[in-house]
Formats: sequence, structure tokens, C-alpha cells
Amino acid sequence: MENDIMNIMNDIKYGYLDINGNIHYVIDKDFESLYTLQSPGETLNNKVGVCWDQVELERYLFDKKNIKFNTYFIVYYSDNICPTHTFLIYKIDNDYYWFEHSWEKYRGIRKYSSENIALNDIKEKFINDELNNNYDDTNLFIFKYSKPRYGINLLEFYHHCENGEKVK
Repeated sequence: MENDIMNIMNDIKYGYLDINGNIHYVIDKDFESLYTLQSPGETLNNKVGVCWDQVELERYLFDKKNIKFNTYFIVYYSDNICPTHTFLIYKIDNDYYWFEHSWEKYRGIRKYSSENIALNDIKEKFINDELNNNYDDTNLFIFKYSKPRYGINLLEFYHHCENGEKVK
């Protein structure tokens, strides 16, 4: 079932469709001003999306299969940049699974005995890979967030996620 979802996701490349209809396969200086969150249908049609878009497509696909899940936004606040990642953790029976497509290094499905263990593992990978172990723990947060409104810009997406439940 989850592998069917991964097969659908494998058609999606990492990048974004800007407000002018141009596809960018690299997050560039224009991302902040030109990005808007795509709907799942737009992501499927355009075959491109950053993690934020891809998780919304995953949300749609997991919902259709009636699989219980939560979506998360990890963010590190700093003066110059604020790296983020969104991801989905689902539960089947008593096991938790990290479903990851957009973060290519970790693409796949990983099994955990608890949601907390999964969150700690993902946080550790984010610290190692995105922050190069150079961080202040007081600036690193994970929020559980609900379905956002599609078409919102970068700052609106941040605010939506920050209004979710702070879990770490």
C-alpha cells in the first residue's frame, strides 16, 4: 500500500514551480518571493515540488487509503537562513513509519517502534546534514501541522506550520 504511494511519488522531481510558471530544480534566490504551495493535483501535473508540496501530495494519497498519519515541519531559526523540512510519519498497527521522498539521501520508508523515536532520528539527520552539527538547540523546532491552504506563499506556509503543535 505505502509502496504504491512511493511509486506515485517517484514521478515527482525536487524543485518548484514559480508564480510565473517556470520550473526551478534548485532552490535559488527567487524562491522566497516566487514560491507558492501547490495543491496535490498541481504537484502531480507539474511533476515537481519541494518537500512542502510533496508532503501535501503524500497527505492526499495517505488520506485516500485511510492510513493514519501526522505531518511535521522542522525548522532552524538563524539570522541568515532558516532551513526547513517537512515530512510525514504514519502508523500501522503498533509501528510508526517515516515516509520520505523529497530528501533524496533518505528516500524510502523507515520503521520505528514509536513516533518519538522517529522524530528524534529525523531531527538528528537534519542536524547532521542541514546544519553540519553547528547549531543552538534553542533555535531548532518541530511542529506537527494540519493541512494548509494551497496557493499560500513561503511566509504564510511558515506561519501555518508554526501555529501547529510544537513537539520538539
